[in-house]
Amino acid sequence: MILCLLFFSAISFSQKKLRLVDDKATKETKALFDNLALLSEDHILFGHQHATEYGHGWYGDPGRSDVKSVTGSHPAVIGVDFSGLSGRPDSLIEKEKASLRKTIADTYDRGGVTTVAWHFNNPVSKTNFYWNDSTAAPAVKNIIPGGSHHDKYKTILQTIAGLIRSIKGEDGKLVPLIFRPYHEFDGDWFWWGKAHCTTDEFRTLWRFTVSYLKDSLGVHNLIYAFSPDNRFATEQQYLERYPGDEWVDMLGVDNYGDFGRDGSYDIEAGIKKLKIVSDYALRTGKLAAFTETGLESIPKENWWTEILLKSLRSEKMRLCYVLVWRNDVRSPTHFYAPFPGQLSEADFKKFYNDPYTLFENDLNNIYKTKK
Repeated sequence: MILCLLFFSAISFSQKKLRLVDDKATKETKALFDNLALLSEDHILFGHQHATEYGHGWYGDPGRSDVKSVTGSHPAVIGVDFSGLSGRPDSLIEKEKASLRKTIADTYDRGGVTTVAWHFNNPVSKTNFYWNDSTAAPAVKNIIPGGSHHDKYKTILQTIAGLIRSIKGEDGKLVPLIFRPYHEFDGDWFWWGKAHCTTDEFRTLWRFTVSYLKDSLGVHNLIYAFSPDNRFATEQQYLERYPGDEWVDMLGVDNYGDFGRDGSYDIEAGIKKLKIVSDYALRTGKLAAFTETGLESIPKENWWTEILLKSLRSEKMRLCYVLVWRNDVRSPTHFYAPFPGQLSEADFKKFYNDPYTLFENDLNNIYKTKK
């Protein structure tokens, strides 16, 4: 019993000593970071990509989300994307900035959390964020320091930084964001993927991006999240392209494959991977999260409670949030959260009502330091 108490005391002490990679992080960013760590001891926040921007059959309706239509609450974590901030006419970039600024500020003012993905077009070739063997050009080696397109990349980051520094809530404070660049880098489908750059090139890209944003551009309201896809089975494999503890605040994993994609399930493997992430985060003073998952069309009626919830609650992991992907406006099948009348609606309500899961209405002063 004494050993167990000492063990749990050591974990609690470790959690209190969490430290962001940006030692100039704003007070609200530090509070969010610390509160996510505290909440992860007994709960997990539920997130949904683009939840309040659009949903199944609708677009731009104020105050709406498919999750809220089912449960009465928005997700605790809202996913947005910085994809529209480069490679487009200035007029469209400014329009995108205004839209993002409102979505993010509104989420903050309601007490919710925003996480940012970054599917941006290849800055070296005239292709989108996906890799195409016939048209895409290697980009990572060309945008890191010394590369032919390094100055262009710096300009892109300056646009990103300008937006981040301009988003304020009704309280006048800068809104903290969980920034998740270059996700699923262990796959080959994006231009920053494993087949298209070396390990050293990827690590250099990550380190330069973090350093340039915080040290040169004065961005101090970001929590930096590292999230490969599920192509690992050991901690060593997970950390293959890891830039180092001094460059990452949150450890994540994107995993659709083990949780039902194409009808295939390997729940044991999925749990093992989540535990690798959670264990390393605990050991190094980082946050951990299930940064992307979901089952397209949700054809399994009890997927939320029997697959996702049971997996999250196993192994005593500490994951601060789980995020499922978007609900497309037009597609009748491309959705990852239920809407009224969808097959899994009743089960999702059980998931919502479970004391382990937190939605936006459950959050209380997440940007305030707890005394």
